Amino acid sequence: MARATQGDAQAFALLIEPLLNPAYRLAAVMLADRTTAEDAVQEASLKAWRKLRQVRPGAEMKPWFLGIVANECREVRRGRWWSVLRLPDSQFPVTPGGDYLAAFADLRRAIRRLRHRRRLLLVLHWYLDLPLADVAAITGLSEDAVKSELSRAIGQLRKLLGESGA
Repeated sequence: MARATQGDAQAFALLIEPLLNPAYRLAAVMLADRTTAEDAVQEASLKAWRKLRQVRPGAEMKPWFLGIVANECREVRRGRWWSVLRLPDSQFPVTPGGDYLAAFADLRRAIRRLRHRRRLLLVLHWYLDLPLADVAAITGLSEDAVKSELSRAIGQLRKLLGESGA
């Protein structure tokens, strides 16, 4: 960490590399587009490089970096081009025994209908399997607020899935 904060690019690469896969998974779910997710993670990596001195001594890199990725995803979705450009929903091929795939597709569509913060909390906690303390650190919420908002998100998902007949 000390070498990276002094400008050593190799040291930064060693710090950030194990975080890229969870960062990409987060961005892919939040943005629902592979290419846009890759761009968001790349931009977040650049921002992390520039802001590396802001990491508190002894703090973990993962929550800090995933927070930057989450903010980058929010910025991408706020951009004018995002509201104009309509990306096609990726559909799973229909196969025998496709009930599982259909249910998974229904769940993905329902998750996309959630507000950004609720979707972010679900992805961080359930998809990336982060503990509530890390989710709270990434989002800037208290652990109690995270629990409460997760509960609301799950309730909303149940209603949305009930509407789709899943």
